[in-house]
Amino acid sequence: MKILIIGSGGREHAIAWKVAQSPLADKIYCAPGNAGIEEFAECVPIGATKLEELAAFAENEKIDLTIVGMDDPLVAGIVDVFEAKGLRIFGPRKNAAIIEGSKAFSKDLMKKYNIPSAAYETFEAAEEAITYLKTAEYPIVLKADGLALGKGVLICQNSWEAEAGVKSIMLDKQFGSAGDRLVVEEFMTGREVSVLAFCDGTNVATMTSAQDHKRAKDGDQGLNTGGMGTFSPSPFYTREIDEYCQQYIYRPTMDAMKSEGRDFVGILFFGLMLTQNGPKVLEYNARFGDPETQVVLPRMKNDIVEVFEACIDGKLNDITLDFMDNAAVCVVLSSAGYPEQYEKGFLIDGLDTFKEKDGFYVFHAGTKKTEAGIVTNGGRVLGVTATGKDLKEARKNAYAATEWIQFENKYMRSDIGKAIEEA
Repeated sequence: MKILIIGSGGREHAIAWKVAQSPLADKIYCAPGNAGIEEFAECVPIGATKLEELAAFAENEKIDLTIVGMDDPLVAGIVDVFEAKGLRIFGPRKNAAIIEGSKAFSKDLMKKYNIPSAAYETFEAAEEAITYLKTAEYPIVLKADGLALGKGVLICQNSWEAEAGVKSIMLDKQFGSAGDRLVVEEFMTGREVSVLAFCDGTNVATMTSAQDHKRAKDGDQGLNTGGMGTFSPSPFYTREIDEYCQQYIYRPTMDAMKSEGRDFVGILFFGLMLTQNGPKVLEYNARFGDPETQVVLPRMKNDIVEVFEACIDGKLNDITLDFMDNAAVCVVLSSAGYPEQYEKGFLIDGLDTFKEKDGFYVFHAGTKKTEAGIVTNGGRVLGVTATGKDLKEARKNAYAATEWIQFENKYMRSDIGKAIEEA
């Protein structure tokens, strides 16, 4: 099979690495890709949101299967564009990808179908939101309605912070058009857990659990980022919690989307909060998480191409997902200053070390190949992943492996997976 992967980050590198292990994959392309993905795929200089160009490339190269890693092209309707040309593609159609594209839509869906989540209000005018927030209970959460690279969430401790947040999102357009509408949510406390699931429009098959670290600094301080590291599995996600979520969250979400005429085919990401009153949905995403993918796929035993095919054909029930009885930890190496201002173009040393080590992986996110070598080209530069017999060993291995990589202005959190020691 000829396979095209769309995206350019660490998630797409992990997908390409996993796809390359399938005997079904004869030739892999990635658009636009990055310096690390080139090891497994031919990178094509077409942007992930150039839908017609991507479809034309897939037609011309007779691509058998396209896999969409990123949220932007999915929400823009890339699956509809490809399907209209008779091209086979893995991901939700535009009317289903709205579950991530609009937080207001997803909150309304959960309310309508009694899927447990935080209480909320939606606003289209900044003045109305500010008035509401003057009498709200704090802390409280502000969310830009649309896509904001995982950063469109503000936790406010008082009305002054909330008013400043509303102005930043809705008036100053810190997150662009994503802030045209605002969702104000009850602040929930508990452990956060991420569960990714394959979906075929009717059936849902969940993968192993993971836990992300969103904040830029140790101790979950600083600004929200796209993710500074992850571990899998989560020791807090018990069998009892899984059974509850299967009955009250995962299955009802699939049924709700089907009832709305928005059959969901692709990856549905469930961001959960394990509260004192049971698990609740924090957010939905319509694709693989980043960097959750970097710890989930190294533990997956299945041929991922077979699973993609089963989802597209509505035959997910024929697949039994199987994961290794081990653990994985990913530490993101970023450019100092991320997620705000940072410099690019620094030479990266030590990448070849990973080729000699079993159970150690380096997934490229913001990198670029130059005549001098591979250099930094983004805020999140690399995801260093290591496995171990348990989470403590995997964490020790991952942090040891971060020392193999050196580049100027390298920054990472030192406490990824620290919660493991408290479990």
